[in-house]
Amino acid sequence: MSRIRRLFVGGLRGNEQLTAVAAVLLLVLLFVEGMTLLNLGALLTVHVFVGLLLIPVVALKLGSTGWRMLRYYLGAREYVERGPPRLFLRALVAPILILSTTVLFGTGTAILALGQTEGALVALHKASFILWFGAAGVHVLAHAWRLPALLRHVTPGRGLRVALATGAVVSGLVLATIALPAVDRLQDAVSAHVGVDSE
Repeated sequence: MSRIRRLFVGGLRGNEQLTAVAAVLLLVLLFVEGMTLLNLGALLTVHVFVGLLLIPVVALKLGSTGWRMLRYYLGAREYVERGPPRLFLRALVAPILILSTTVLFGTGTAILALGQTEGALVALHKASFILWFGAAGVHVLAHAWRLPALLRHVTPGRGLRVALATGAVVSGLVLATIALPAVDRLQDAVSAHVGVDSE
């Protein structure tokens, strides 16, 4: 039993590695998402598809960081010894990042579900992106330098962490694929709206 337990438990190191794996996936996917903003009218389908793909990966990252916070405040020894993140990141950046991420993906999903191309919901989506971009930029600058070391470190439970990350990506792909008809309708509505405006 202890041998099986070692395969699935990595403690603080394992948690940090899972967070790092999720962070790398997010950086890659967010780069692709960012590139769609260069021509959103033509690339809206890709923008929404990648946005939906991101949701389970974001959930994985929030889950792993939330677990660390929970273990720290419950007094788990290795988490307490490592200490909390810097006060600026913990008290200001993290709350803004979590709130803006929730609003950004929530409004994006609502826009898709309702088929909206303009209005208050679209404006809120854009505003939350600006807030999110600033907080995410600070967050990445504060943590990115640690990623290579965290990814290289051999920690028990690596197989489970790979499975969780793979599951998040596969879940995102399934979600995005199921939503493709709605994505196509939204793209058509945007294309028609641009066509009317250009006449």
